[in-house]
Amino acid sequence: MYHPPVLKNRRTLLERSEKFISDTYFTDCNLRGRLYGDTHQLTSLSVSQTAKRISYSEAVQQNFQPCKVGDAFGSTWWTCWFKVVLKIPEAWRGKEVHLRWESDGEGMLWRDEQPVQGLTKEGEKTSYILSECLKQNEPHSITLYVELACNGLFGAGQGSFIAAPDPNRKYTLQKAELVVFNRDVQELLTDFEMLVDIVKMLGEEDQRGYQALFTANEMVNLCDPTDPDSFSSARSLAQKFFSQRNGQSQHIVHAMGHCHIDSAWLWPYEETIRKCARSWVTVVRLMEKNPEFIFTCSQAQQFQWVKNWYPGLFSRIQYFVQKGQFIPVGGTWVEMDGNLPSGESMVRQFLEGQNFFKAEFGQYCKEFWLPDTFGYSAQLPQIMQGAGIDRFLTQKLSWNLVNTFPHNTFFWEGIDGSQVLTHFPPGNSYEMKGKIEDLIKTVKHNKDKGRANHSAVLFGFGDGGGGPTQLMLDRLQRVQDSDGLPRVNMSTPDRLFSELQAESGLLCTWSGELFLELHNGTYTTQAKIKLGNRRCEALLHDVEVGSCLALSQNVGFSYPTKQLQELWRLLLLNQFHDVIPGSCIEMVVEDALEYYKEIQKTGSRLLLSACHALRSTPWMEVGSGTAVLNTLSWDRTEVIALSEEGAQSRLALVKVPCVGVASLTDLAGSVSKVTVTVQADGTVRMENGLLQAVLDRMGHLVSLLLVQTNREAISDGCFGNQFVLFDDVPLYWDAWDVMDYHLQTRKPVVDVIKPVQVLSSGGLRGSVTFSLRISAKSSITQEVILDANCPYIKFSTQVDWAEAHKFLKVEFPVQVRSSNATYEIQFGHLQRPTHRNTSWDWVRFEVWGHKWADVSEHGFGVALLNDCKYGYSVHQNIMTLSLLRAPKAPDANADMGHHEFTYAVMPHAGSFQEASVIQHAYNLNFPLRLIPDMNNIRPWSMFTVSSAAVILETIKQAEGKNNSLVVRLFESHGSSVLAVLSTPFPVKEAWHCDLLEQPNYSRPAEVNDSKVSLTFRPFQIISLLLRIF
Repeated sequence: MYHPPVLKNRRTLLERSEKFISDTYFTDCNLRGRLYGDTHQLTSLSVSQTAKRISYSEAVQQNFQPCKVGDAFGSTWWTCWFKVVLKIPEAWRGKEVHLRWESDGEGMLWRDEQPVQGLTKEGEKTSYILSECLKQNEPHSITLYVELACNGLFGAGQGSFIAAPDPNRKYTLQKAELVVFNRDVQELLTDFEMLVDIVKMLGEEDQRGYQALFTANEMVNLCDPTDPDSFSSARSLAQKFFSQRNGQSQHIVHAMGHCHIDSAWLWPYEETIRKCARSWVTVVRLMEKNPEFIFTCSQAQQFQWVKNWYPGLFSRIQYFVQKGQFIPVGGTWVEMDGNLPSGESMVRQFLEGQNFFKAEFGQYCKEFWLPDTFGYSAQLPQIMQGAGIDRFLTQKLSWNLVNTFPHNTFFWEGIDGSQVLTHFPPGNSYEMKGKIEDLIKTVKHNKDKGRANHSAVLFGFGDGGGGPTQLMLDRLQRVQDSDGLPRVNMSTPDRLFSELQAESGLLCTWSGELFLELHNGTYTTQAKIKLGNRRCEALLHDVEVGSCLALSQNVGFSYPTKQLQELWRLLLLNQFHDVIPGSCIEMVVEDALEYYKEIQKTGSRLLLSACHALRSTPWMEVGSGTAVLNTLSWDRTEVIALSEEGAQSRLALVKVPCVGVASLTDLAGSVSKVTVTVQADGTVRMENGLLQAVLDRMGHLVSLLLVQTNREAISDGCFGNQFVLFDDVPLYWDAWDVMDYHLQTRKPVVDVIKPVQVLSSGGLRGSVTFSLRISAKSSITQEVILDANCPYIKFSTQVDWAEAHKFLKVEFPVQVRSSNATYEIQFGHLQRPTHRNTSWDWVRFEVWGHKWADVSEHGFGVALLNDCKYGYSVHQNIMTLSLLRAPKAPDANADMGHHEFTYAVMPHAGSFQEASVIQHAYNLNFPLRLIPDMNNIRPWSMFTVSSAAVILETIKQAEGKNNSLVVRLFESHGSSVLAVLSTPFPVKEAWHCDLLEQPNYSRPAEVNDSKVSLTFRPFQIISLLLRIF
């Protein structure tokens, strides 16, 4: 058909094509209006509502009541089971027939007692194919069930999707009908959509964009929406356009299906189980129809959930894993936070994750996959390599608020020198939709043009699940090799990284942490979760050490392998990147705190059992005395509380060998006593021979003197232990963000409720207490404690907190000048600037660290220790510890209530390494454990380490080897060092092993008379497999 030429009016031609496929305009006569043909009512529709999440077998036994389209159900978090009875009209033979279903909730369709497809409007899954071409011998009368979760893809936020859930929200059923689906219309709509997007994305200056414009316009001319016979000629034009190929130098996109599912966030853990099933069953159906389709999926915990709750689906997943279409990635138990978990917790994430993937799918993951975490520790490269992984994918640094990260593909170097090949998808998303925009962004935003010609495109609905759709696959299929666009390959992570590695000669290296310039409020939000995490990490460490002590001495002791795995997995689950950061709804917080209680209850029982097993050892017996357990790898001499006697604890000064046990023998007479004196001006002086502290009536630390050098730690005219309150209103992400401008709202807490008074005047412990009013609703009560023989002063703090959008911190201005402060991270430490010279410096106004931070000049420094906090700031000479926040979304009650925590200040001579700051921070977090009803014959130690630079972090039974132990050590000072690990046991075998506990038989450890000689580079982690039983 001849069409006379038209004017080159880009706008009119473009809008003509857009309106031709619009679902809003001209649907009475455009192509979109012909997507669905005849409709037919369901035979019957009935519903059963329940406040619980019940199984299919339970659901079908419920009483169902008639319902209709337009009815509302719920409230939020309820579940509605719909019984759908339908009969397909005989007249539809030869047609493609769908069940069309639209509702406000997340649906799962069940057929023949099995889940078959997710039905979620927000995830563009609103129909189920009953027949692709209805035949006479196909069933026409069918009964289906739809399990509808009364929540959306992103929970149920009231007014804003990150707001606290609306408990009274109702969920409406908007469509439930049989329809004839016109596949040829859908194919043509996809052609039009891709052409229109090419026009818009390539712009007015690009010739290829005009070719797409005129192709689309001619297709409109040829296509009569009422005449399907006209569609083929229009489609031929589109196919001709898409088949015009690229040159050989075009950028190559590796397209992979993806479905990021937060293990908990704006919905509870239990709902995530169903999200996984809804998303993955849909993925499996796509694989059945599209054998080229590749899907990547992380988080062993989610696979475990599906295995337990949906075994039939899990079997299908295993089948497609073996086919190479469903690809497990990541290697960790969950996609954990990249900052806050301890080093050992990160090791266990990989140990549990990789072992699960190997057991269930026969393979380890090759790539670490962490696209949505709020920063990445500089120790991760070494931990990854120890778990058999040297490739890393994320994209979160594209969220940086101030500075643009300079690379997309590069080598990331950790603090020990380990390097991993790292890729940030240049499209800056892990939930693309296969659109032209995604492909153009991927090329345009690639910061390594000329160095890397391959990039990932991860497509599929994410965060709340959903995953890829057939439409996304169809979009990508059309432009696999089309002129003007990057070449698109359906690919795998292995293929992507292999290509990147092959052309890596020009790649740059980034050394140190990957710091996210956003979400730094998550270092502090939900303080009770942070407290639970730290205490449970310490408890599980102690249970493992105590159990190994018992195992080594008592042949009848059974190491609690199964129970410890269950407890570790609970702890690892709570380290998911929206749980431990505190960026989750109140229901998740409640679940997490219950898990911590379970860990503490069971862990305490296991530790007690291990201690009881020590009674039958040659050096210990049942008796009326008390023994003391030290699980750390250095000798400790400390004051401990024995029992309550009225208002006072009975105290003792004890000495306990490293990784060992000793009788409780009070050594009080061997050290200087603590004195507490009220001075004439009302201040209180506390001394213990090592420190001299002076506090004013408000609890300010007026002076802190290091007696050894007569060096003052507090700046002249300033106060330490100064509580300060800030306004804390971020731009949007309430629980996540604290903004730089909050620093301009500083208000000291100065209202005294109860001035300083002496609680204990000395002896082994001196202490004072005071109370301050933060506001009419909130207050602080603190006990300041100085123990004999202790190089730090402790601040045991209780806060009753009922604020809104406020931030509580405590400051210590110190007499130290340094351009950098040092912060503990996993298995080491790093430095950050104390100045704000550049944007890269000042954007670190709030940073994270673990048990300690230190600022030192030559010969002197001050360390700030804590037992459960992670947020710090050191600007010039002011050391600040972040204590509590009060965001209102997504948990309206975040951090409200009573809090208890302890921090400490430790001035020291020399470097922090020489002063054993690292060890003292461990001591604060790992208390000595009392073992009742035992008489100890002699002190006994299981392991000793010759170098103070080397910390024995972990002692555990080896995985699957009852006669062997794994011991993990790391170099903590940042030095190259030789160390000897000694044990009283004969070492029968000793091998270096990786973090998955696989021995390296080419590297036997050097053993001489039960002494293992080791060589460490700075911050190196070494794991040994020892057979000593």
